[in-house]
Amino acid sequence: MKTQTPSPAPAKAPAPKKKSSGGLNPALVIPILLIIGILTYMFVFGDGSHFQEGDNTKEPLPGDYFGTVYKGGFIVPILFTCFLTVLVFSIERFITIGRANGSGSIDDFVRKIKSQLDRNEVAAAIQECDRQKGSIGNVVKTALVKYQQLATDTELNKEQKLVALQKEVEEATTLELPMLEKNLTIIATLASVSTLIALLGTVLGMIRAFAAMGATGQPDTGALSTGISEALVNTALGIGTAAIATIMYSYFTSRIDVLTYNIDEIGLSIQQNFAAHY
Repeated sequence: MKTQTPSPAPAKAPAPKKKSSGGLNPALVIPILLIIGILTYMFVFGDGSHFQEGDNTKEPLPGDYFGTVYKGGFIVPILFTCFLTVLVFSIERFITIGRANGSGSIDDFVRKIKSQLDRNEVAAAIQECDRQKGSIGNVVKTALVKYQQLATDTELNKEQKLVALQKEVEEATTLELPMLEKNLTIIATLASVSTLIALLGTVLGMIRAFAAMGATGQPDTGALSTGISEALVNTALGIGTAAIATIMYSYFTSRIDVLTYNIDEIGLSIQQNFAAHY
């Protein structure tokens, strides 16, 4: 009696490829911004034209803010790099999230899709997604294509079709969200780190001021004012950078939340429409 050789197990379907999140690479951008910050500190803020007798080792000219910032010490280029980083990645997020919204009004798009689904015009809704583009258009189109496939499927029952449709919406959303949220962590981190770096600069400035007083045994107004100026410059730069980073992070997360809510709203409408018609 011949033994039957077991047939090989069917190959698993390949997992969907994760969509590239795009955007700027922090490992490349931040070192470049650090170099720009150092060069700006040395050759712009430290230019002799901002100081008495053209010497940046002397006091800055009255009312010259560039010279005053230069006197903030070596912490200044670090804080300036933090500011440039927040600025660059905020601009990048503006562009990325703006593209994710698509070419038209999201509210109008949501109304059109829901109206077309109510009339069971799935093909027209897919064409509307092609016109809208962006993340929301991509997710909705993926769900609608699955909708059409399930409508003609004869193997699955209604409950299984609804579960498959819901899973398709969730997977499409999961692939789109990383593109929107990339680099937001950097902005959020700088919102707190900038304050700590500024505090370090403030402490160093105050140490310098009191060390000058202790060396002479009597108040040295020049050394004291230099130390206090260094402390206040670092404080101002750090607080300003942290405030901008906090505002930008809150703004971008709120826009992403609105986009996600609209995707969830349309996804629910697609599932309800499918349940009503099939």
